[in-house]
Amino acid sequence: MVKDTIVFALSSSIDLTDEICGYLGLARGKVSVKHFADGEIIVEPEESVRGKHVFIVQSTCYPVSETYMEVLIALDSLKRASAGEVTVVMPYFGYARQDRKSRARQPITAKLMADLLQVAGADRIVTLDLHAPQIQGFFNVPIDDLTAVSMIGQYFRAKQFGEEVVIVSPDHGGATRARRLADTMPGTTIAIIDKRRTKPNVAEAINLIGDVQGKICIIVDDIIDTGGSILGGVKMLYDKGAKEVYCACSHGILSGSALERIKDSPIKELVITNSIPLTEEKRKEPKIKQISIGYMLAKTIEAIHNHTPVSELYNIFND
Repeated sequence: MVKDTIVFALSSSIDLTDEICGYLGLARGKVSVKHFADGEIIVEPEESVRGKHVFIVQSTCYPVSETYMEVLIALDSLKRASAGEVTVVMPYFGYARQDRKSRARQPITAKLMADLLQVAGADRIVTLDLHAPQIQGFFNVPIDDLTAVSMIGQYFRAKQFGEEVVIVSPDHGGATRARRLADTMPGTTIAIIDKRRTKPNVAEAINLIGDVQGKICIIVDDIIDTGGSILGGVKMLYDKGAKEVYCACSHGILSGSALERIKDSPIKELVITNSIPLTEEKRKEPKIKQISIGYMLAKTIEAIHNHTPVSELYNIFND
């Protein structure tokens, strides 16, 4: 694997890439990423990529448009340097929430990003818990939409809750995700929060489908951004008699006043992955528990390289 595989990190995912490379037994590829005074970006591989299978690791988190441009420019430089195949490992796929026209004259920016990645030269995409699985259909190249649900289930199974546990979806669209998590935790039931989104980053919990009285609740979502929506759900669960409420998500954006909201909330724990790097302040918050996707991504890269099934890696987290 060492001879014909290179794993590059761009600016948002350096620590995660170092962890991936540690599992693979590879040195992280040498690449220069420069931002000029006027905002232009240049990405230059500092080692030969001719004929090699190159993996670019970059979550397109804040600043989203800049991190996307880094990926696009990196793809262009690699193709012009005669890379054999280029796989973009994008744990967090930015703009995924713009996946449809919910009002007249809105763009479908998730589709635009898919087009840009393909035109720039991506041969394959690896991502984690897309906001909507249908986004896979925006691509004409292979895409592996991994999920952190098995890891989250392993984390909560280790707690060995004595009381009855309910897995809660924060909205109707996340019911499938909640069911998947419930399947990894035998004996659990599910509940669904009925909410209404009034405007971007603002949602109101209206009703609860299911029974949480005296039970431990785990709300599972793909993204927590400002935290307003999920904390409205937490309040509803406590109002309905929940004993304790945990939250889990794949992508902890935690923008704006999200950290302060979490600190002041009655959440027992918020479990997130390291798909998006956390600031030092967020890492030190006792309520936030971070689990790493580094090993899962390393095994995915290994499977792609060896042409073996990616789906089998979830068995790792069944213990």
